[in-house]
Amino acid sequence: MSSIVLLADERVTQLPVIECGEALCDLRDVSAIRLDPRKADPAGAYAHLRAGVLDRLIVAQTLLPPELHLLVVEGYRPIALQQRYFAEYHAELRARHPQWSDLELRAQASRYIAPPEVAPHVAGAAVDVTLCAEDGTELPMGTPVNASPEESDNACYMAATNISARERDNRNLLSAALTAAGLVNYPTEWWHWSYGDRYWAFVSSRRAARYGPVELPPPAR
Repeated sequence: MSSIVLLADERVTQLPVIECGEALCDLRDVSAIRLDPRKADPAGAYAHLRAGVLDRLIVAQTLLPPELHLLVVEGYRPIALQQRYFAEYHAELRARHPQWSDLELRAQASRYIAPPEVAPHVAGAAVDVTLCAEDGTELPMGTPVNASPEESDNACYMAATNISARERDNRNLLSAALTAAGLVNYPTEWWHWSYGDRYWAFVSSRRAARYGPVELPPPAR
């Protein structure tokens, strides 16, 4: 796990963004993908993704066994919410590790919450997703979605060894489908996948990201 490149790494943050202007799409209008309400917000931000990400999720769904479904927990996240999450986790780590430098705190915080200026969620490029059965029951994946490294003893890492064989098999199923569809995983969070953002560009050896921060369009009148 020590070789993991984090979102705060300069190799990621210094990649340029050439914004393609692709729209945010509302998953609530898409029957092919299941959406979980646990992160629902009044504006419905959580249910939005760039069209290219959504297209790839639909492809990934077709690659799963017919009795299994992708279950999206969160897509787009407003920049103000990302800033709040990052600040709160940064403060929690500072309290736990007062000896850490500002640089180390930023890097360690990015294991769990991306720095707002490079966060894939604020670009509509990232999706937090798990697997569920036909009746909606979530498959065991080793940790809940959004478990922190501290509370999960690092079992939230995709390659964690402190999970069961069944949980590993389920993660592999999820990974195989999403990878084949063109998304990349952030390896400290088994549930976090993205396309078109800086981390995707880094992993895919692209010269630039396709998606930068975007605002949720106002609701239609």
